[in-house]
Amino acid sequence: MKSEGLRRLKERGLDEMRRFLLMFVYLYVVFGLFVLNESLVLSERNLSFAPQGFALINAAVMAKVMLIAEHLRIGRRFDHMPLIWPVAYKAGLFALVFMLFHAAERIGLGMVAGKSFAASMPHIGGVTWEGRLTVWAILTISLLPFFALREIGHILGEGKLWRLMFHARPASSPARTTADDS
Repeated sequence: MKSEGLRRLKERGLDEMRRFLLMFVYLYVVFGLFVLNESLVLSERNLSFAPQGFALINAAVMAKVMLIAEHLRIGRRFDHMPLIWPVAYKAGLFALVFMLFHAAERIGLGMVAGKSFAASMPHIGGVTWEGRLTVWAILTISLLPFFALREIGHILGEGKLWRLMFHARPASSPARTTADDS
């Protein structure tokens, strides 16, 4: 009995780690591209890897935020509707959660460093609502593929999407024709 419980705990831990790593890698690519884009837009000549390190840390923190939000069943409101609704809702909701968490993190760090609340407030997208809305839209669009694949994976069943994407197809699969590509 004890070994069965230990085995289930180990399976849950491995599943949680796998889900975290997938979220982390996806978010690191997204955040890393944001950092790269920002440095190119600002025409920085001597590119530093320090901002990429921040993207790495932010990806790890936000992946953990996503896991916690999942456990709290945040974003499940439209799961019974056609696939586009839960995908769009979760992408928009998690973009907002990321922005709020980032703001809370910056405010907390600033206040610990002795700054005032106002001085600690991050300038997400500048200081305008239009800028913040733009950042939210970019994050939302960036999260759409992630949530689309996650929802399709849930519908297909445990591990099926992973096998479809990363395992070789059997040789008996019908050959693709050019008509299949249209």
